[in-house]
Amino acid sequence: MHFTLQKRNKTWMPAINLSIVGLVVYIMACPASSMDVLVHNQINVLNGTVVRIQCIFTSCYKMDVNKFAMNWTYQENTNETEEMFMTYKKGMMPLRTDRFSDRVQFVGNLEKNDLSITLSDVQLSDEGVYNCYVRNPPDRIQGHGIINMFVVTELPPPRDSTIAVAIGASVGGALALLILSMVVVKCIRRHKKQELISDEQKMEEEGKLDAEGGPEEGTKGMVCFSAGGVSGEGALHGSDERQHGAVTLHLLQLHRHQEPLLQLALQRQRHHDEAV
Repeated sequence: MHFTLQKRNKTWMPAINLSIVGLVVYIMACPASSMDVLVHNQINVLNGTVVRIQCIFTSCYKMDVNKFAMNWTYQENTNETEEMFMTYKKGMMPLRTDRFSDRVQFVGNLEKNDLSITLSDVQLSDEGVYNCYVRNPPDRIQGHGIINMFVVTELPPPRDSTIAVAIGASVGGALALLILSMVVVKCIRRHKKQELISDEQKMEEEGKLDAEGGPEEGTKGMVCFSAGGVSGEGALHGSDERQHGAVTLHLLQLHRHQEPLLQLALQRQRHHDEAV
């Protein structure tokens, strides 16, 4: 670290070189363990097809083609020796091997930190572990991505959703029927309640009519008025004053609310008694 001394107001103060500050800030923003490799840990590939094996790295430092290095290796399992089939040292160099021959191609993009490859005509013997190693100085660590590839002879059948659809439809239908039945029951109860209310209103109205029309019908059935006097259903005969007085008292008890009419009947009865 370099310092320069400057004299200001008779006070000695150190002046730090700005380039050093920038370097310190840059190191703090991008630590030594900044390398990260993104891969699919496990892939299933159909036999005889073409597969893309992805490997993308991230780094705080821009790639320098003169220092950057990358290796692709294969091993049957984690305990076997790795076999390199592609490398990059100032240029991409696919390595011809007995296992892959010319079936491996680089399809990545170095400007986007993409180191992906494709493997065509996948065979059962291609199953194993694929390793993607990345070194991008000044990163002090080496990035490493591990991909476990499994080769299958046929893809698993798609999930049959018929049962799920049937269950969903049955549940939905049951809920719809339940809601419909609840609505119908509610409507029936409301209709019955309205009928009961209307029946009660009718009974009340009929009771009022009976109370108003009952005395008149009783009067018609028991008493008939004529110009000559008053007679009942039993046909009052004779001119006995006691008999006429009893009939008059009975009429008064039954028809107190018809006082005007009874007064007229009493006047005619008196005239009849006087005439007799």
